[in-house]
Amino acid sequence: MRELLAVYLKGFSMGSADVVPGVSGATIALIVGIYDRLIAAITAIDPRRFDSILRLHEPDGRAALREEIERIDAPFLIALGLGIATAIVVLSQLMHEAVTVYPVPTYGFFFGLIAASAIVLYGEVETWTAPRVAVSIAGIAIAAAVTGVTAGDAPHGLPMLLLAGAVAICAMVLPGVSGAFFLLVLGQYEYMTGTLSRFVDGIVGLANGGSLTPVIEAGTIVAVFGVGAAIGLFTMAHAVSRALDRYRAATLAFLVSLMVGALRLPVTEVSTNLGDTTANSPGAAVLAALVGIVAVLVVDRYTDDLEY
Repeated sequence: MRELLAVYLKGFSMGSADVVPGVSGATIALIVGIYDRLIAAITAIDPRRFDSILRLHEPDGRAALREEIERIDAPFLIALGLGIATAIVVLSQLMHEAVTVYPVPTYGFFFGLIAASAIVLYGEVETWTAPRVAVSIAGIAIAAAVTGVTAGDAPHGLPMLLLAGAVAICAMVLPGVSGAFFLLVLGQYEYMTGTLSRFVDGIVGLANGGSLTPVIEAGTIVAVFGVGAAIGLFTMAHAVSRALDRYRAATLAFLVSLMVGALRLPVTEVSTNLGDTTANSPGAAVLAALVGIVAVLVVDRYTDDLEY
Protein backbone atom coordinates (compact mmCIF):
# COMPACT_ATOMS: atom_id res chain seq x y z
CA MET A 1 0.00 0.00 0.00
CA ARG A 2 2.87 2.39 0.70
CA GLU A 3 4.24 1.80 -2.79
CA LEU A 4 0.81 2.34 -4.40
CA LEU A 5 0.34 5.53 -2.37
CA ALA A 6 3.69 6.78 -3.64
CA VAL A 7 2.63 5.95 -7.21
CA TYR A 8 -0.68 7.76 -6.63
CA LEU A 9 1.13 10.91 -5.47
CA LYS A 10 3.44 10.73 -8.49
CA GLY A 11 0.36 10.45 -10.68
CA PHE A 12 -1.11 13.50 -8.97
CA SER A 13 2.08 15.39 -9.85
CA MET A 14 1.79 14.26 -13.48
CA GLY A 15 -1.87 15.25 -13.65
CA SER A 16 -1.10 18.66 -12.18
CA ALA A 17 1.44 19.22 -14.95
CA ASP A 18 -0.88 17.98 -17.69
CA VAL A 19 -3.50 20.61 -16.81
CA VAL A 20 -1.08 23.41 -17.75
CA PRO A 21 -0.21 23.92 -21.46
CA GLY A 22 3.54 23.76 -21.99
CA VAL A 23 4.22 21.49 -19.01
CA SER A 24 4.49 17.77 -19.71
CA GLY A 25 3.27 15.01 -17.44
CA ALA A 26 5.82 12.74 -19.11
CA THR A 27 8.59 15.07 -17.96
CA ILE A 28 7.30 14.75 -14.39
CA ALA A 29 7.33 10.96 -14.85
CA LEU A 30 10.99 11.24 -15.79
CA ILE A 31 11.74 13.40 -12.77
CA VAL A 32 10.05 11.05 -10.29
CA GLY A 33 11.62 7.98 -11.88
CA ILE A 34 8.64 6.10 -13.34
CA TYR A 35 8.86 7.00 -17.05
CA ASP A 36 10.35 3.70 -18.23
CA ARG A 37 7.90 1.70 -16.13
CA LEU A 38 4.99 3.75 -17.49
CA ILE A 39 5.96 3.23 -21.13
CA ALA A 40 6.55 -0.48 -20.56
CA ALA A 41 3.13 -0.85 -18.94
CA ILE A 42 1.31 1.13 -21.66
CA THR A 43 2.90 -0.74 -24.55
CA ALA A 44 2.26 -4.09 -22.81
CA ILE A 45 -1.51 -3.57 -22.91
CA ASP A 46 -3.17 -5.73 -25.56
CA PRO A 47 -6.99 -5.93 -25.38
CA ARG A 48 -6.93 -9.18 -27.37
CA ARG A 49 -5.25 -10.95 -24.47
CA PHE A 50 -8.14 -10.27 -22.09
CA ASP A 51 -10.29 -13.06 -23.49
CA SER A 52 -9.79 -14.81 -20.15
CA ILE A 53 -12.51 -12.50 -18.76
CA LEU A 54 -14.99 -14.67 -20.63
CA ARG A 55 -13.74 -17.70 -18.70
CA LEU A 56 -13.84 -16.35 -15.15
CA HIS A 57 -16.09 -19.22 -14.12
CA GLU A 58 -13.18 -21.58 -14.84
CA PRO A 59 -10.06 -21.86 -12.63
CA ASP A 60 -7.82 -21.62 -15.71
CA GLY A 61 -9.56 -18.43 -16.82
CA ARG A 62 -9.10 -16.76 -13.45
CA ALA A 63 -5.45 -17.80 -13.35
CA ALA A 64 -4.89 -16.43 -16.88
CA LEU A 65 -6.52 -13.12 -15.93
CA ARG A 66 -4.32 -12.77 -12.85
CA GLU A 67 -1.25 -13.46 -14.97
CA GLU A 68 -2.30 -10.83 -17.53
CA ILE A 69 -2.92 -8.24 -14.79
CA GLU A 70 0.56 -8.84 -13.44
CA ARG A 71 2.09 -8.72 -16.93
CA ILE A 72 0.72 -5.25 -17.72
CA ASP A 73 1.51 -3.93 -14.22
CA ALA A 74 -2.17 -3.12 -13.65
CA PRO A 75 -1.95 -2.04 -9.98
CA PHE A 76 0.70 0.51 -10.96
CA LEU A 77 -1.40 1.85 -13.85
CA ILE A 78 -4.55 2.05 -11.73
CA ALA A 79 -2.86 3.91 -8.87
CA LEU A 80 -1.11 6.25 -11.32
CA GLY A 81 -4.31 6.84 -13.28
CA LEU A 82 -6.27 7.67 -10.13
CA GLY A 83 -3.62 10.20 -9.14
CA ILE A 84 -3.67 11.83 -12.57
CA ALA A 85 -7.47 11.92 -12.63
CA THR A 86 -7.65 13.44 -9.15
CA ALA A 87 -5.27 16.25 -10.08
CA ILE A 88 -7.13 17.01 -13.32
CA VAL A 89 -10.50 17.13 -11.52
CA VAL A 90 -9.16 19.28 -8.68
CA LEU A 91 -7.25 21.75 -10.86
CA SER A 92 -9.46 21.98 -13.96
CA GLN A 93 -11.91 24.34 -12.27
CA LEU A 94 -9.06 26.58 -11.16
CA MET A 95 -7.61 26.71 -14.67
CA HIS A 96 -11.05 27.34 -16.21
CA GLU A 97 -11.52 30.31 -13.90
CA ALA A 98 -8.07 31.60 -14.82
CA VAL A 99 -8.61 31.51 -18.60
CA THR A 100 -12.09 33.07 -18.37
CA VAL A 101 -11.60 35.71 -15.66
CA TYR A 102 -7.91 36.56 -16.21
CA PRO A 103 -7.25 35.62 -19.86
CA VAL A 104 -4.40 38.07 -20.46
CA PRO A 105 -1.98 36.98 -17.70
CA THR A 106 -3.06 33.33 -18.05
CA TYR A 107 -2.37 33.15 -21.78
CA GLY A 108 0.74 35.26 -21.26
CA PHE A 109 1.93 32.62 -18.80
CA PHE A 110 1.09 29.88 -21.32
CA PHE A 111 3.09 31.75 -23.97
CA GLY A 112 6.15 31.86 -21.71
CA LEU A 113 5.86 28.17 -20.83
CA ILE A 114 5.45 27.03 -24.44
CA ALA A 115 8.13 29.33 -25.89
CA ALA A 116 10.73 28.35 -23.28
CA SER A 117 9.86 24.66 -23.64
CA ALA A 118 10.34 24.91 -27.41
CA ILE A 119 13.77 26.53 -26.98
CA VAL A 120 14.85 23.85 -24.51
CA LEU A 121 13.62 20.98 -26.67
CA TYR A 122 15.16 22.36 -29.85
CA GLY A 123 18.45 21.92 -28.02
CA GLU A 124 17.79 18.15 -27.97
CA VAL A 125 18.23 18.08 -31.78
CA GLU A 126 22.00 17.87 -32.08
CA THR A 127 22.34 18.06 -35.86
CA TRP A 128 20.08 20.02 -38.20
CA THR A 129 19.81 18.36 -41.61
CA ALA A 130 17.72 19.53 -44.55
CA PRO A 131 14.90 17.01 -43.87
CA ARG A 132 14.74 18.08 -40.20
CA VAL A 133 14.55 21.73 -41.18
CA ALA A 134 11.81 20.85 -43.67
CA VAL A 135 9.68 18.99 -41.12
CA SER A 136 10.20 21.85 -38.67
CA ILE A 137 8.90 24.40 -41.17
CA ALA A 138 5.98 22.10 -41.91
CA GLY A 139 5.23 21.75 -38.18
CA ILE A 140 5.22 25.51 -37.64
CA ALA A 141 2.98 26.08 -40.67
CA ILE A 142 0.51 23.36 -39.67
CA ALA A 143 0.22 24.54 -36.07
CA ALA A 144 -0.13 28.19 -37.08
CA ALA A 145 -2.88 27.28 -39.54
CA VAL A 146 -4.75 25.10 -37.06
CA THR A 147 -4.54 27.62 -34.24
CA GLY A 148 -5.69 30.33 -36.61
CA VAL A 149 -8.94 28.39 -36.96
CA THR A 150 -9.27 27.30 -33.34
CA ALA A 151 -8.59 30.81 -32.03
CA GLY A 152 -12.11 31.57 -33.26
CA ASP A 153 -15.11 29.33 -32.70
CA ALA A 154 -13.65 25.82 -32.69
CA PRO A 155 -16.19 23.00 -33.15
CA HIS A 156 -16.98 20.91 -30.09
CA GLY A 157 -18.77 18.01 -31.75
CA LEU A 158 -18.23 14.42 -30.75
CA PRO A 159 -15.74 13.67 -33.59
CA MET A 160 -13.57 16.63 -32.52
CA LEU A 161 -13.70 15.51 -28.88
CA LEU A 162 -12.66 11.99 -29.87
CA LEU A 163 -9.74 13.43 -31.83
CA ALA A 164 -8.78 15.75 -28.97
CA GLY A 165 -8.72 12.88 -26.49
CA ALA A 166 -6.65 10.70 -28.82
CA VAL A 167 -4.11 13.45 -29.49
CA ALA A 168 -3.86 14.71 -25.91
CA ILE A 169 -3.02 11.25 -24.53
CA CYS A 170 0.20 11.26 -26.56
CA ALA A 171 1.66 13.56 -23.93
CA MET A 172 2.06 10.47 -21.74
CA VAL A 173 4.92 9.32 -23.97
CA LEU A 174 6.36 12.70 -24.96
CA PRO A 175 8.56 14.43 -22.40
CA GLY A 176 8.34 18.16 -22.97
CA VAL A 177 5.00 18.20 -24.82
CA SER A 178 1.81 18.47 -22.74
CA GLY A 179 -1.68 17.16 -23.34
CA ALA A 180 -3.12 20.53 -22.37
CA PHE A 181 -0.97 22.09 -25.10
CA PHE A 182 -2.60 19.85 -27.73
CA LEU A 183 -6.04 20.80 -26.38
CA LEU A 184 -5.05 24.45 -26.69
CA VAL A 185 -4.00 23.92 -30.33
CA LEU A 186 -7.31 22.19 -31.14
CA GLY A 187 -9.33 24.89 -29.39
CA GLN A 188 -10.71 22.49 -26.77
CA TYR A 189 -8.80 23.56 -23.65
CA GLU A 190 -11.25 26.10 -22.24
CA TYR A 191 -14.21 23.97 -23.33
CA MET A 192 -12.95 20.78 -21.66
CA THR A 193 -11.87 22.43 -18.41
CA GLY A 194 -15.29 24.08 -18.22
CA THR A 195 -17.08 20.82 -18.99
CA LEU A 196 -15.13 18.90 -16.38
CA SER A 197 -15.83 21.65 -13.87
CA ARG A 198 -19.57 21.42 -14.62
CA PHE A 199 -19.43 17.64 -14.32
CA VAL A 200 -17.87 17.81 -10.86
CA ASP A 201 -20.31 20.53 -9.77
CA GLY A 202 -23.16 18.38 -11.06
CA ILE A 203 -22.04 15.40 -9.00
CA VAL A 204 -21.73 17.57 -5.90
CA GLY A 205 -25.15 19.02 -6.60
CA LEU A 206 -26.61 15.54 -7.11
CA ALA A 207 -25.35 14.55 -3.68
CA ASN A 208 -27.23 17.55 -2.30
CA GLY A 209 -30.47 16.60 -4.05
CA GLY A 210 -29.89 18.42 -7.34
CA SER A 211 -30.87 17.42 -10.88
CA LEU A 212 -29.26 14.53 -12.76
CA THR A 213 -29.38 16.41 -16.09
CA PRO A 214 -26.10 18.41 -15.70
CA VAL A 215 -24.26 15.23 -14.74
CA ILE A 216 -25.52 13.39 -17.83
CA GLU A 217 -24.84 16.28 -20.22
CA ALA A 218 -21.30 17.01 -19.00
CA GLY A 219 -20.59 13.33 -18.28
CA THR A 220 -21.36 12.38 -21.89
CA ILE A 221 -18.75 14.84 -23.16
CA VAL A 222 -16.18 13.62 -20.62
CA ALA A 223 -16.92 9.99 -21.57
CA VAL A 224 -16.47 10.68 -25.31
CA PHE A 225 -13.18 12.43 -24.59
CA GLY A 226 -12.13 9.42 -22.47
CA VAL A 227 -12.95 7.02 -25.30
CA GLY A 228 -10.79 9.10 -27.62
CA ALA A 229 -7.98 8.95 -25.07
CA ALA A 230 -8.30 5.16 -24.89
CA ILE A 231 -8.17 4.91 -28.69
CA GLY A 232 -5.12 7.16 -28.75
CA LEU A 233 -3.44 5.11 -26.07
CA PHE A 234 -3.56 1.99 -28.25
CA THR A 235 -2.78 3.70 -31.57
CA MET A 236 -1.24 7.16 -31.60
CA ALA A 237 0.86 6.75 -28.47
CA HIS A 238 2.39 3.57 -29.89
CA ALA A 239 2.96 5.23 -33.28
CA VAL A 240 4.67 8.24 -31.71
CA SER A 241 6.77 5.97 -29.51
CA ARG A 242 7.95 4.02 -32.58
CA ALA A 243 8.64 7.26 -34.47
CA LEU A 244 10.80 8.50 -31.60
CA ASP A 245 12.70 5.21 -31.56
CA ARG A 246 13.39 5.21 -35.32
CA TYR A 247 13.48 8.90 -36.27
CA ARG A 248 13.98 10.61 -32.94
CA ALA A 249 15.53 13.88 -34.09
CA ALA A 250 13.11 14.49 -36.98
CA THR A 251 10.08 13.55 -34.85
CA LEU A 252 11.23 15.79 -32.01
CA ALA A 253 11.91 18.66 -34.42
CA PHE A 254 8.40 18.34 -35.86
CA LEU A 255 6.70 18.17 -32.45
CA VAL A 256 8.61 21.13 -31.06
CA SER A 257 7.82 23.12 -34.20
CA LEU A 258 4.14 22.46 -33.55
CA MET A 259 4.68 24.24 -30.24
CA VAL A 260 6.30 27.21 -31.98
CA GLY A 261 3.50 27.52 -34.53
CA ALA A 262 0.89 27.22 -31.78
CA LEU A 263 2.23 30.36 -30.08
CA ARG A 264 -0.15 32.19 -32.42
CA LEU A 265 -3.04 31.17 -30.15
CA PRO A 266 -1.90 32.72 -26.82
CA VAL A 267 -0.79 35.85 -28.70
CA THR A 268 -4.27 36.14 -30.25
CA GLU A 269 -5.99 35.53 -26.91
CA VAL A 270 -3.87 38.15 -25.15
CA SER A 271 -4.36 40.78 -27.86
CA THR A 272 -8.13 40.31 -28.03
CA ASN A 273 -8.64 40.40 -24.25
CA LEU A 274 -6.50 43.40 -23.36
CA GLY A 275 -8.37 45.85 -21.14
CA ASP A 276 -8.02 48.80 -18.84
CA THR A 277 -7.80 46.72 -15.68
CA THR A 278 -4.40 45.94 -14.20
CA ALA A 279 -5.07 42.19 -14.32
CA ASN A 280 -5.63 42.26 -18.10
CA SER A 281 -3.04 44.87 -19.06
CA PRO A 282 -0.06 44.42 -21.40
CA GLY A 283 2.26 44.62 -18.39
CA ALA A 284 0.45 41.69 -16.74
CA ALA A 285 0.89 39.61 -19.92
CA VAL A 286 4.62 40.36 -20.13
CA LEU A 287 5.18 39.65 -16.45
CA ALA A 288 3.24 36.37 -16.63
CA ALA A 289 5.22 35.34 -19.72
CA LEU A 290 8.49 36.01 -17.92
CA VAL A 291 7.32 33.90 -14.97
CA GLY A 292 6.52 31.04 -17.37
CA ILE A 293 9.91 31.30 -19.07
CA VAL A 294 11.77 31.33 -15.76
CA ALA A 295 9.76 28.35 -14.48
CA VAL A 296 10.71 26.22 -17.49
CA LEU A 297 14.37 27.25 -17.41
CA VAL A 298 14.63 26.47 -13.69
CA VAL A 299 13.09 23.02 -14.18
CA ASP A 300 15.40 22.39 -17.14
CA ARG A 301 18.40 23.48 -15.08
CA TYR A 302 17.70 20.91 -12.38
CA THR A 303 16.64 18.10 -14.72
CA ASP A 304 19.38 18.53 -17.31
CA ASP A 305 20.93 15.15 -16.46
CA LEU A 306 17.73 13.22 -17.27
CA GLU A 307 17.82 11.10 -20.43
CA TYR A 308 14.88 11.94 -22.69
